Amino acid sequence: MKPVCAIVGAGEGLGQALAARFARGGFDLALISRTEAGSMAAATAAKQARPGTEARFIAADAMAPETIEQALGSVAQEMGAPEVLIYNVRGEFTRCDPLEMTYEALEDIYRTEVIGAFAAAKAVLPAMREKGQGSVFFSSATAAFRGSAMHPLYAIGKFGLRALSQSLTKAYARDGVHFVHVRLDCDLDVPVMKELYGESYDPEKLANPADVAEAYWLTHLQPRSAWSNEVDLRPYTENWTC
Repeated sequence: MKPVCAIVGAGEGLGQALAARFARGGFDLALISRTEAGSMAAATAAKQARPGTEARFIAADAMAPETIEQALGSVAQEMGAPEVLIYNVRGEFTRCDPLEMTYEALEDIYRTEVIGAFAAAKAVLPAMREKGQGSVFFSSATAAFRGSAMHPLYAIGKFGLRALSQSLTKAYARDGVHFVHVRLDCDLDVPVMKELYGESYDPEKLANPADVAEAYWLTHLQPRSAWSNEVDLRPYTENWTC
């Protein structure tokens, strides 16, 4: 039985690149998203990267954290306990003044960014701790390091995600579980960004998703005597903002 990498939020772009990289590394893939169509590109990429890869779709919604926990429970029963978990979910990048935030929007971003991530980690941690190994990645952003006058909801969600990652690290790294908060201080070179940039599009100023996925892979391979728990990724042309 091959090791299993579970990706929550396995859509196009980074999710697709992560699926391909871990498939190439010998993993079968459990692809968790709201719809099967959302995971289709990731499943195809995984099978192309390594023919014979099992890439199974499981439906769940980060807004309903119980479904995340149930989906990962099914993965453990049907494919084996995940050796790698990647929580690759992003809340809405809604622009508003802080006083314009609604209670509902705050609850939604917290459920998506923090409670869903906790549900995913909670589902895989017992087996990882028992085995004494495993990697848990949280895809994040520079918003986790600073508040925002224009995108406060996104910042609040990512702040919470980083706090969750650090808390889990301090509690359970000693059991052999590697937690990594990955800060993407850049835009990714994906079709939607190419469309948004229009005539100013320049791939040298964007991060290649395959290269980002390679960084996740190399971090997974780190020896436990020298773990990175915070990883910053940006293209060489990026103006650092934090």
